[in-house]
Amino acid sequence: MNYIGSKHTLLPFIEQTFRQISDGSEKTACDVFAGTGAVGRLFKRLGLRVMANDIQYYAYALNKAYIEINEQPRFTRLRQKYKGEFARLGDVPAAVTERTLAFVNSLPVAEGFIAKNYGPAGGRFYYSEENAGKADAIRRTIEDWFAEGIIREDEYFYLLCSLLEAVDQVANTASVYGAFLKRFKQSALKPLTLKPLTLYNHVTGCRAFNRDANELIEEIECDLLYLDPPYNHRQYGANYHVLETIAAYDNPELTGVTGLRDYPRSRYCQPRAAREALEHLITSARAKHILMSYNDEGALSLEEIHRILSLRGEPKTFSQRYNRFKADSNREYKRDATVEYLHYVRVIR
Repeated sequence: MNYIGSKHTLLPFIEQTFRQISDGSEKTACDVFAGTGAVGRLFKRLGLRVMANDIQYYAYALNKAYIEINEQPRFTRLRQKYKGEFARLGDVPAAVTERTLAFVNSLPVAEGFIAKNYGPAGGRFYYSEENAGKADAIRRTIEDWFAEGIIREDEYFYLLCSLLEAVDQVANTASVYGAFLKRFKQSALKPLTLKPLTLYNHVTGCRAFNRDANELIEEIECDLLYLDPPYNHRQYGANYHVLETIAAYDNPELTGVTGLRDYPRSRYCQPRAAREALEHLITSARAKHILMSYNDEGALSLEEIHRILSLRGEPKTFSQRYNRFKADSNREYKRDATVEYLHYVRVIR
């Protein structure tokens, strides 16, 4: 999924740094600003029991699938309900998943909130008419199946996660949802198609949360606390509002040309509030290690971050050059790259 701030390309750097600071006893990791969950998935692959949190519901949905689920669902009740669709199918999970997604992909289009507000019928061109109607049909069906007990919670979030990734692939945007393109690009005209998720190893007890990070920190304990707060004025709620609405499917009131929904404003996007929020987060943390991603374009200075981390121990800094995200290829940017920092402290006080 296209995502501002995603640490996917920085995963080798994060893994290398973790191996340097690890003493080999770590069993649990918590990522309280998880986003799409790239770092949480890394720690899960490394064998840690992961807690992944994000205040955005679409991110929570992705983490409910990728962090909590360890194997392809069997969709037992769904197969019993629609026996004709699953005739002569064995119990091999991969085959069950493929047949289930083929069934979901075959649902006829329906006019719902997505088509009425994010497609041509609503005057917005986030999705083609066909894909918007298909997204409505699938999203409504997933909700109905769950309400009727035809799918379990893990199966619900598996399908919802697959839908979110599928709609992102055919979105008619320049990566983020702050605006739609006036003409449909070629990729936006491809048919919406749900695909199987790539799940990772069988670490039991992993959990996803949909909470404010500064509230959740009071209730959790872990060996490794990983922090990746917003760096600057960008509000993720504004940039991913369409995905939030599709995930929640809560028929919100929309405003403006782009159809923006109301969203929580992060304190970490404002320098003064960010200082206070980070200090509370760091001083409240019950962890052995604290590892924090931040770059040199952030609202907080290196000195401020070090001062705050010093409240718990002796900070260290690891760094790597990183090509910056560019939502608009036609726009001139002052810099082509940033320096990505990993700030670290082993908690001793």
